[in-house]
Amino acid sequence: MQPSLPVSLEQALYLIRSTLLSLNDANRPGNYTVLRDLAAPDFQARNTAADLGLNFLDLRRRNFDLYGAGLLAPQFIDTPALDQRGLLRLAGYIPTQPQQIKFDLTFQVVAGQWRLFAVAIATPEAASVQAQATPVKPAATAQKRPQ
Repeated sequence: MQPSLPVSLEQALYLIRSTLLSLNDANRPGNYTVLRDLAAPDFQARNTAADLGLNFLDLRRRNFDLYGAGLLAPQFIDTPALDQRGLLRLAGYIPTQPQQIKFDLTFQVVAGQWRLFAVAIATPEAASVQAQATPVKPAATAQKRPQ
């Protein structure tokens, strides 16, 4: 029997898309205040809006648009899982061309909702990510966890 996922596939897709599109919206004007304010308190404590601006400076300078996150289905590199602290990790890529959007996102439950705890984004050439990816099929009866 396949183990159940910590969130439904729909919840995972929502978390990935909403995070990447929020980051995209923050990159356009270079204002990361809303992205930071929507994140978990631990994320807020570790990152100022200015810190986030520096962290994503390369994406902003290249005018790299993350809109593909809203159009294409993410492919998981690792099965969505909870770590020993109860943090949800979603890692994979969006199959955009010629560069893909590789993401490694971690979420923490705060007041019953998953909120961003950590974010890492890379934009490798499409061929280099495809070789690493292993498709993950979600369990048909995924347990519901806090959203």
